[in-house]
Amino acid sequence: MHASSFRRFAPAAAALVLLVPSANAAETIRQWQFTQSGDALELALREVPAPTPAAGEVAVRVRAVSLNRRDLMMMQGRYGRGGAAANGVPLSDGAGEVIAVGSGVTRFKVGDRVAGIFFEDWLDGDPTPAAIASARGGNSGGMLSEVVVTGGDSLVTIPAHLTYEEAATLPCVGVTAWVGLFKRGRLEAGDFVLLEGTGGVSVFGLQLAIAAGAKAIITSSSDEKLARARELGAFGTVNYRTNPDWQVAVRELTGGAGVDHVLEVGGQDTLPKALQALAHGGHIALIGGLSGFASDLPVGALMGLNATASGIYVGSRADFESLNAFLSEHEVKPIVDKVFELEEAPAAFEAMDSGDFFGKVVIRL
Repeated sequence: MHASSFRRFAPAAAALVLLVPSANAAETIRQWQFTQSGDALELALREVPAPTPAAGEVAVRVRAVSLNRRDLMMMQGRYGRGGAAANGVPLSDGAGEVIAVGSGVTRFKVGDRVAGIFFEDWLDGDPTPAAIASARGGNSGGMLSEVVVTGGDSLVTIPAHLTYEEAATLPCVGVTAWVGLFKRGRLEAGDFVLLEGTGGVSVFGLQLAIAAGAKAIITSSSDEKLARARELGAFGTVNYRTNPDWQVAVRELTGGAGVDHVLEVGGQDTLPKALQALAHGGHIALIGGLSGFASDLPVGALMGLNATASGIYVGSRADFESLNAFLSEHEVKPIVDKVFELEEAPAAFEAMDSGDFFGKVVIRL
């Protein structure tokens, strides 16, 4: 969907609806919610009672949140894993400081800098249906709120060298890139890595790969964005608009051997070409569907390459903590391209929808 058509989902006239007014600001907070208006979804800024933590819970003053493609898909009713609930709070990714703890909480104290994990109930090990059902965003667990209350186990300490804006980019794309490259892909120094486009997962994957000593190759339709990627340390870049057979150019950059890893975010239009660029014994992490999700996995191509493919749906709290340890060790700072204020949330959604960004779009609260 183009930015020009986004207004039917978040029209400017309806974007700043303020409900449930209160004379006592200390007893209320502001949060954005999804609302239904006929056949369209809108964003409404509401004033609601300030939540307080019960036993085992933590209250967090959210300082920054970031947007993902998933959030747009929810707005458009195209998110196959479940859409936005009535009055649900948008966004899965946010960071802030602990302002209150309930009885029995031992992992955090007031003043700690934290981020919410993507799945509130996936702490470690393999996921369960219940854990997957606990994904934040579009529900009561959404982060686009001045204060959120969540289980004490559903947070991680953020790296000391990151700002809140930078830390807010980690829960979804950071963990996804980490799991795809390191946990599933077992990336090693010297490996070739293919990143598709310059959105959140791809740019984060670029940074992680470079920090680990791998050779990152990234594609984009923008020469300006490719120049920024080279400034970050990309080994090679390919403009897929001027070079529609970009998979050939990618393979040439590897000396003909092919790439060892692919973070596959494009979907049905890019998967066949990504496989043509893949090395024998390589790994492809199936993450997104910007062009629509591929319905058929080319098993023959995978078998011919003796390659592996993994479906990646973010990761656990333990994965998040492993990512944070890596970021701290290598002092990696996520790329925040655009920052909006709380009242400008609809504009942030439009910026995300436009594709005119490099890295992440963030809202500051």
